[in-house]
Amino acid sequence: MPNVQVDHSHLSPSILPTDIPDLSDDECLALLARAVETRDSARLDEVAAFIGRLAVAIE
Repeated sequence: MPNVQVDHSHLSPSILPTDIPDLSDDECLALLARAVETRDSARLDEVAAFIGRLAVAIE
Protein backbone atom coordinates (compact mmCIF):
# COMPACT_ATOMS: atom_id res chain seq x y z
CA MET A 1 0.00 0.00 0.00
CA PRO A 2 1.50 3.39 -0.98
CA ASN A 3 2.07 6.13 1.56
CA VAL A 4 -0.32 9.04 1.05
CA GLN A 5 0.32 12.38 2.68
CA VAL A 6 -2.74 14.38 3.65
CA ASP A 7 -2.60 18.02 4.64
CA HIS A 8 -4.95 18.41 7.61
CA SER A 9 -3.94 22.00 8.40
CA HIS A 10 -6.85 23.44 6.43
CA LEU A 11 -9.34 21.36 8.43
CA SER A 12 -8.62 22.88 11.83
CA PRO A 13 -10.58 25.99 12.75
CA SER A 14 -8.71 29.22 13.22
CA ILE A 15 -8.70 30.77 16.67
CA LEU A 16 -8.08 34.20 15.20
CA PRO A 17 -11.11 36.48 15.11
CA THR A 18 -12.33 36.79 11.53
CA ASP A 19 -13.92 40.22 11.88
CA ILE A 20 -10.64 42.03 12.66
CA PRO A 21 -8.43 42.91 9.69
CA ASP A 22 -4.75 42.03 9.73
CA LEU A 23 -3.22 44.53 12.14
CA SER A 24 0.03 44.77 13.96
CA ASP A 25 -0.19 44.32 17.73
CA ASP A 26 0.50 48.05 18.19
CA GLU A 27 -2.28 49.03 15.77
CA CYS A 28 -4.71 46.66 17.46
CA LEU A 29 -3.81 48.00 20.90
CA ALA A 30 -4.27 51.60 19.74
CA LEU A 31 -7.70 50.78 18.27
CA LEU A 32 -8.66 48.98 21.47
CA ALA A 33 -7.64 51.99 23.55
CA ARG A 34 -9.75 54.31 21.37
CA ALA A 35 -12.73 51.97 21.55
CA VAL A 36 -12.50 51.78 25.35
CA GLU A 37 -12.09 55.55 25.73
CA THR A 38 -15.41 56.24 24.01
CA ARG A 39 -17.33 54.16 26.61
CA ASP A 40 -19.94 53.24 24.03
CA SER A 41 -21.77 50.01 24.86
CA ALA A 42 -22.53 49.56 21.15
CA ARG A 43 -18.82 48.88 20.61
CA LEU A 44 -18.57 45.97 23.06
CA ASP A 45 -18.31 43.40 20.26
CA GLU A 46 -15.49 45.39 18.69
CA VAL A 47 -13.69 45.68 22.04
CA ALA A 48 -14.07 41.93 22.63
CA ALA A 49 -12.71 41.20 19.15
CA PHE A 50 -9.64 43.38 19.75
CA ILE A 51 -9.02 41.70 23.11
CA GLY A 52 -9.39 38.30 21.47
CA ARG A 53 -6.97 39.29 18.72
CA LEU A 54 -4.38 40.41 21.27
CA ALA A 55 -4.90 37.33 23.45
CA VAL A 56 -4.14 35.06 20.49
CA ALA A 57 -0.92 36.95 19.85
CA ILE A 58 0.17 36.50 23.47
CA GLU A 59 -0.37 32.75 23.45
